[in-house]
Amino acid sequence: MEKLHNGQFAQVHYTGKLVDGTVFDSSEGRQPLEFQVGGGQVIPGFDQAVQGMEVNEEKKITLSSDEAYGPVRDDLKKDFPKDMLGGQEVTEGQELWFKSPQGPVPGKILDLKSDTFTVDFNHPLAGKDLEFSIKLVGISNAPTQAQGCSCSSAGADSCGDSSCGGGSGAGGCGSSGCGC
Repeated sequence: MEKLHNGQFAQVHYTGKLVDGTVFDSSEGRQPLEFQVGGGQVIPGFDQAVQGMEVNEEKKITLSSDEAYGPVRDDLKKDFPKDMLGGQEVTEGQELWFKSPQGPVPGKILDLKSDTFTVDFNHPLAGKDLEFSIKLVGISNAPTQAQGCSCSSAGADSCGDSSCGGGSGAGGCGSSGCGC
């Protein structure tokens, strides 16, 4: 049987869970997630885990936060002047979309003060160890599915809209839409 290697496209079904068993994303009921192995389209540990797999092979993996979305970074928590909201009412914990040179990015409001607000641009799964059940269902040398948009969480600089759509918390590991 053919083994999956760098440069090929993997089609996988998966379920992602936190270590406490909470499911945060799954391809169940959807088409398989497709990505180019080694192409940086999914989190590093997921990409490495599928390399060498054969079609219909299944495996369970546990990834440290360093192999997934990385640690929570304080430099991704930013203060903004409240007048930037243009009078829009917001609450702590609310997600807003910000414009950046890489496109729209989500940020979660951490704190509201009289003249400023603090936004966390860390991925919601940053700092968390993750478990995945993976089944490789296909290997190809070219994409077999339409590709979605691309989003980044770096360099957000102003409030924006949600034109990229709301991906699930998994981001690069199988969210529908853009994977934010």
